[in-house]
Amino acid sequence: MAGGLRAMRPRGFTLVELVMVIVITGILAAVLTVFFRPSVDAYFDTGRRAGLTDMADTALRRMAQDIRRAVPNSIRSVSATCFQLVPTIAGGRYRMASDTVNDSGALPCTPSGTCSAPLDVAQTTTVFDVLSPLSITPAVGDWVVVDNQNAGDVYTGTNRAQITQVPSAPRSTDGQHRIRIGGTQFPQGYDGGRFVVVANAEQTVFYNCVGATLYRTVAGFGANQATVCAATTGAAVANNVAGCSFIYSPNQGATQQSGFVWMRLELSSAGESVALAHGVHVDNVP
Repeated sequence: MAGGLRAMRPRGFTLVELVMVIVITGILAAVLTVFFRPSVDAYFDTGRRAGLTDMADTALRRMAQDIRRAVPNSIRSVSATCFQLVPTIAGGRYRMASDTVNDSGALPCTPSGTCSAPLDVAQTTTVFDVLSPLSITPAVGDWVVVDNQNAGDVYTGTNRAQITQVPSAPRSTDGQHRIRIGGTQFPQGYDGGRFVVVANAEQTVFYNCVGATLYRTVAGFGANQATVCAATTGAAVANNVAGCSFIYSPNQGATQQSGFVWMRLELSSAGESVALAHGVHVDNVP
Protein backbone atom coordinates (compact mmCIF):
# COMPACT_ATOMS: atom_id res chain seq x y z
CA MET A 1 0.00 0.00 0.00
CA ALA A 2 1.37 3.35 -1.04
CA GLY A 3 2.75 5.42 1.70
CA GLY A 4 2.81 2.46 4.12
CA LEU A 5 0.70 2.06 7.25
CA ARG A 6 0.24 5.04 9.53
CA ALA A 7 0.08 4.33 13.37
CA MET A 8 -3.14 5.31 15.25
CA ARG A 9 -2.57 7.98 17.95
CA PRO A 10 -4.64 7.67 21.22
CA ARG A 11 -7.04 10.56 21.65
CA GLY A 12 -7.20 12.14 25.20
CA PHE A 13 -9.80 14.36 26.95
CA THR A 14 -9.95 17.96 26.10
CA LEU A 15 -9.88 20.64 28.78
CA VAL A 16 -13.55 21.40 28.17
CA GLU A 17 -14.51 17.78 28.74
CA LEU A 18 -12.54 17.63 32.02
CA VAL A 19 -14.21 20.79 33.26
CA MET A 20 -17.64 19.36 32.40
CA VAL A 21 -16.90 16.13 34.30
CA ILE A 22 -15.78 18.07 37.37
CA VAL A 23 -18.91 20.23 37.31
CA ILE A 24 -21.24 17.24 36.93
CA THR A 25 -19.46 15.35 39.71
CA GLY A 26 -19.80 18.35 42.01
CA ILE A 27 -23.52 18.62 41.26
CA LEU A 28 -24.05 14.93 41.98
CA ALA A 29 -22.06 15.17 45.24
CA ALA A 30 -24.12 18.16 46.35
CA VAL A 31 -27.36 16.37 45.55
CA LEU A 32 -26.26 13.25 47.43
CA THR A 33 -25.19 15.34 50.43
CA VAL A 34 -28.53 17.14 50.59
CA PHE A 35 -30.56 13.93 50.47
CA PHE A 36 -28.39 11.48 52.41
CA ARG A 37 -26.65 13.64 55.06
CA PRO A 38 -29.77 13.92 57.26
CA SER A 39 -30.17 10.15 57.21
CA VAL A 40 -26.54 9.62 58.20
CA ASP A 41 -26.78 12.23 60.98
CA ALA A 42 -30.02 10.68 62.21
CA TYR A 43 -28.36 7.28 62.35
CA PHE A 44 -25.52 8.51 64.56
CA ASP A 45 -27.89 10.62 66.69
CA THR A 46 -30.06 7.57 67.29
CA GLY A 47 -27.00 5.60 68.34
CA ARG A 48 -25.98 8.32 70.82
CA ARG A 49 -29.48 8.50 72.28
CA ALA A 50 -29.63 4.72 72.60
CA GLY A 51 -26.28 4.71 74.40
CA LEU A 52 -27.36 7.47 76.80
CA THR A 53 -30.68 5.73 77.45
CA ASP A 54 -28.96 2.45 78.18
CA MET A 55 -26.52 4.13 80.59
CA ALA A 56 -29.28 6.00 82.41
CA ASP A 57 -31.49 2.90 82.65
CA THR A 58 -28.62 0.79 83.98
CA ALA A 59 -27.78 3.42 86.61
CA LEU A 60 -31.40 3.67 87.79
CA ARG A 61 -31.70 -0.11 88.01
CA ARG A 62 -28.46 -0.31 89.97
CA MET A 63 -29.72 2.24 92.49
CA ALA A 64 -33.12 0.52 92.72
CA GLN A 65 -31.42 -2.79 93.47
CA ASP A 66 -29.51 -1.28 96.39
CA ILE A 67 -32.62 0.51 97.67
CA ARG A 68 -34.68 -2.68 97.71
CA ARG A 69 -32.04 -4.57 99.71
CA ALA A 70 -31.33 -1.74 102.14
CA VAL A 71 -31.76 -2.07 105.90
CA PRO A 72 -35.29 -0.81 106.74
CA ASN A 73 -35.29 2.89 107.60
CA SER A 74 -31.61 3.25 106.67
CA ILE A 75 -32.16 5.47 103.61
CA ARG A 76 -31.20 9.08 104.31
CA SER A 77 -31.65 12.01 101.95
CA VAL A 78 -28.46 14.04 102.27
CA SER A 79 -29.25 16.55 99.51
CA ALA A 80 -31.27 16.81 96.30
CA THR A 81 -28.45 15.04 94.44
CA CYS A 82 -27.17 12.61 97.11
CA PHE A 83 -28.66 9.88 99.29
CA GLN A 84 -27.28 7.22 101.63
CA LEU A 85 -28.30 3.67 102.57
CA VAL A 86 -27.04 0.52 104.28
CA PRO A 87 -27.18 -2.46 101.89
CA THR A 88 -27.80 -6.00 103.16
CA ILE A 89 -26.50 -9.32 101.86
CA ALA A 90 -28.83 -11.70 103.72
CA GLY A 91 -31.52 -11.89 106.36
CA GLY A 92 -33.84 -14.24 108.16
CA ARG A 93 -35.60 -15.05 111.43
CA TYR A 94 -33.88 -15.71 114.71
CA ARG A 95 -35.04 -18.03 117.50
CA MET A 96 -37.00 -15.98 120.00
CA ALA A 97 -37.44 -18.57 122.77
CA SER A 98 -35.93 -21.81 124.06
CA ASP A 99 -36.92 -25.18 122.61
CA THR A 100 -39.06 -26.54 125.44
CA VAL A 101 -39.29 -29.97 123.79
CA ASN A 102 -35.72 -30.77 122.82
CA ASP A 103 -33.60 -28.72 125.26
CA SER A 104 -32.23 -30.67 128.20
CA GLY A 105 -32.03 -29.52 131.78
CA ALA A 106 -33.54 -26.44 133.37
CA LEU A 107 -34.56 -23.63 131.01
CA PRO A 108 -33.10 -21.38 129.92
CA CYS A 109 -29.98 -23.48 129.42
CA THR A 110 -26.56 -22.49 128.11
CA PRO A 111 -26.40 -22.79 124.28
CA SER A 112 -24.61 -26.00 123.37
CA GLY A 113 -24.97 -29.14 121.32
CA THR A 114 -28.00 -30.09 123.44
CA CYS A 115 -29.45 -26.63 124.04
CA SER A 116 -30.92 -24.03 121.69
CA ALA A 117 -29.74 -20.42 121.48
CA PRO A 118 -32.58 -17.88 121.44
CA LEU A 119 -32.04 -14.16 120.98
CA ASP A 120 -33.55 -12.36 123.95
CA VAL A 121 -33.73 -8.57 123.58
CA ALA A 122 -34.08 -8.26 127.36
CA GLN A 123 -30.46 -9.25 127.90
CA THR A 124 -27.04 -9.29 126.26
CA THR A 125 -26.73 -11.78 123.40
CA THR A 126 -23.53 -13.47 122.23
CA VAL A 127 -24.98 -16.35 120.22
CA PHE A 128 -28.32 -17.10 118.57
CA ASP A 129 -29.91 -19.63 116.24
CA VAL A 130 -31.25 -18.76 112.79
CA LEU A 131 -34.47 -20.58 111.93
CA SER A 132 -34.56 -19.78 108.21
CA PRO A 133 -32.03 -20.51 105.43
CA LEU A 134 -29.61 -17.69 104.55
CA SER A 135 -29.09 -16.81 100.89
CA ILE A 136 -25.44 -15.95 101.69
CA THR A 137 -23.54 -17.30 104.68
CA PRO A 138 -22.10 -14.33 106.61
CA ALA A 139 -18.37 -14.04 107.23
CA VAL A 140 -16.46 -13.03 110.34
CA GLY A 141 -16.62 -9.26 110.65
CA ASP A 142 -20.02 -8.87 109.00
CA TRP A 143 -22.79 -7.20 110.98
CA VAL A 144 -26.13 -8.41 112.35
CA VAL A 145 -28.83 -5.72 112.52
CA VAL A 146 -32.05 -6.12 114.55
CA ASP A 147 -34.97 -3.73 114.92
CA ASN A 148 -33.97 -0.64 112.91
CA GLN A 149 -37.04 1.49 113.53
CA ASN A 150 -35.13 4.78 113.63
CA ALA A 151 -32.99 5.93 110.73
CA GLY A 152 -29.96 6.70 112.87
CA ASP A 153 -29.83 3.46 114.91
CA VAL A 154 -27.88 1.35 112.45
CA TYR A 155 -25.41 4.17 111.85
CA THR A 156 -24.70 4.85 115.54
CA GLY A 157 -24.55 1.13 116.32
CA THR A 158 -27.30 0.77 118.92
CA ASN A 159 -28.89 -2.19 117.12
CA ARG A 160 -26.03 -3.94 115.34
CA ALA A 161 -23.38 -6.43 116.41
CA GLN A 162 -20.35 -7.84 114.61
CA ILE A 163 -20.05 -11.56 113.85
CA THR A 164 -17.09 -13.09 115.69
CA GLN A 165 -17.07 -16.64 114.28
CA VAL A 166 -18.08 -18.36 111.07
CA PRO A 167 -21.73 -19.50 111.50
CA SER A 168 -21.99 -23.16 112.48
CA ALA A 169 -24.72 -25.77 112.08
CA PRO A 170 -26.74 -26.41 115.29
CA ARG A 171 -29.03 -29.36 115.99
CA SER A 172 -31.60 -29.89 113.26
CA THR A 173 -34.32 -28.89 115.74
CA ASP A 174 -32.59 -25.61 116.56
CA GLY A 175 -32.54 -24.13 113.08
CA GLN A 176 -30.26 -23.65 110.09
CA HIS A 177 -27.33 -21.67 111.50
CA ARG A 178 -25.83 -20.66 114.83
CA ILE A 179 -24.27 -17.21 114.76
CA ARG A 180 -21.89 -15.82 117.38
CA ILE A 181 -21.60 -12.06 117.83
CA GLY A 182 -19.94 -9.54 120.09
CA GLY A 183 -22.01 -9.19 123.26
CA THR A 184 -24.94 -6.88 122.46
CA GLN A 185 -28.33 -6.11 123.95
CA PHE A 186 -30.56 -5.20 121.08
CA PRO A 187 -33.29 -2.58 121.59
CA GLN A 188 -36.77 -3.64 122.60
CA GLY A 189 -39.93 -2.53 120.85
CA TYR A 190 -40.08 -4.96 117.95
CA ASP A 191 -40.91 -8.65 118.27
CA GLY A 192 -40.98 -9.83 114.67
CA GLY A 193 -37.93 -12.05 115.09
CA ARG A 194 -36.27 -10.73 111.93
CA PHE A 195 -32.68 -9.69 111.36
CA VAL A 196 -30.51 -8.67 108.41
CA VAL A 197 -26.80 -9.03 107.67
CA VAL A 198 -24.59 -6.18 106.42
CA ALA A 199 -21.22 -6.91 104.81
CA ASN A 200 -18.34 -5.32 106.69
CA ALA A 201 -16.72 -4.43 103.36
CA GLU A 202 -19.79 -2.40 102.37
CA GLN A 203 -21.19 -0.84 105.51
CA THR A 204 -22.91 2.10 103.85
CA VAL A 205 -23.31 3.34 100.28
CA PHE A 206 -23.74 6.87 98.92
CA TYR A 207 -25.11 7.75 95.49
CA ASN A 208 -24.07 11.28 94.62
CA CYS A 209 -23.89 13.41 91.49
CA VAL A 210 -20.68 15.45 91.32
CA GLY A 211 -20.15 17.46 88.15
CA ALA A 212 -21.04 15.30 85.14
CA THR A 213 -20.69 11.95 86.95
CA LEU A 214 -22.94 9.84 89.18
CA TYR A 215 -20.82 8.02 91.77
CA ARG A 216 -21.49 5.01 94.00
CA THR A 217 -19.26 5.48 97.03
CA VAL A 218 -18.74 2.86 99.76
CA ALA A 219 -17.95 4.16 103.25
CA GLY A 220 -18.15 3.28 106.93
CA PHE A 221 -21.21 3.61 109.16
CA GLY A 222 -19.95 6.85 110.69
CA ALA A 223 -18.88 8.53 107.44
CA ASN A 224 -19.40 12.29 107.24
CA GLN A 225 -22.31 12.72 104.84
CA ALA A 226 -21.46 16.19 103.63
CA THR A 227 -17.85 15.26 102.96
CA VAL A 228 -18.68 12.07 101.07
CA CYS A 229 -21.41 13.66 98.98
CA ALA A 230 -19.11 16.47 97.94
CA ALA A 231 -16.27 14.11 97.00
CA THR A 232 -15.51 12.65 93.59
CA THR A 233 -14.41 9.23 94.79
CA GLY A 234 -16.05 5.87 94.25
CA ALA A 235 -17.20 3.92 91.22
CA ALA A 236 -18.69 5.87 88.31
CA VAL A 237 -22.22 4.62 87.65
CA ALA A 238 -23.03 7.07 84.84
CA ASN A 239 -21.16 9.75 82.89
CA ASN A 240 -22.35 12.77 80.88
CA VAL A 241 -24.77 13.68 83.67
CA ALA A 242 -26.58 16.94 82.90
CA GLY A 243 -28.82 16.76 85.96
CA CYS A 244 -30.07 14.41 88.67
CA SER A 245 -32.48 14.55 91.59
CA PHE A 246 -33.39 12.11 94.36
CA ILE A 247 -36.47 12.49 96.55
CA TYR A 248 -37.09 10.18 99.53
CA SER A 249 -40.35 10.03 101.46
CA PRO A 250 -39.94 7.76 104.51
CA ASN A 251 -43.67 7.49 105.25
CA GLN A 252 -45.56 6.79 102.06
CA GLY A 253 -49.07 5.43 102.48
CA ALA A 254 -51.60 4.99 105.26
CA THR A 255 -49.61 2.34 107.16
CA GLN A 256 -46.59 4.65 107.60
CA GLN A 257 -44.41 1.59 106.97
CA SER A 258 -43.71 1.99 103.27
CA GLY A 259 -41.23 4.58 102.02
CA PHE A 260 -40.76 5.75 98.44
CA VAL A 261 -37.71 6.93 96.51
CA TRP A 262 -38.12 8.98 93.32
CA MET A 263 -35.05 9.21 91.08
CA ARG A 264 -34.56 11.30 87.94
CA LEU A 265 -31.42 11.18 85.80
CA GLU A 266 -30.65 13.30 82.73
CA LEU A 267 -27.69 12.54 80.45
CA SER A 268 -26.41 14.64 77.55
CA SER A 269 -23.75 14.16 74.85
CA ALA A 270 -23.01 15.88 71.52
CA GLY A 271 -26.29 17.77 71.52
CA GLU A 272 -28.41 14.72 72.38
CA SER A 273 -30.17 14.40 75.76
CA VAL A 274 -32.27 11.77 77.50
CA ALA A 275 -34.07 11.98 80.83
CA LEU A 276 -35.38 8.93 82.71
CA ALA A 277 -37.23 8.70 86.01
CA HIS A 278 -37.86 5.72 88.25
CA GLY A 279 -39.67 5.21 91.56
CA VAL A 280 -38.97 2.49 94.13
CA HIS A 281 -41.14 1.45 97.07
CA VAL A 282 -39.25 0.77 100.29
CA ASP A 283 -40.39 -1.67 102.97
CA ASN A 284 -39.60 0.10 106.25
CA VAL A 285 -40.84 -2.68 108.52
CA PRO A 286 -37.79 -3.89 110.52
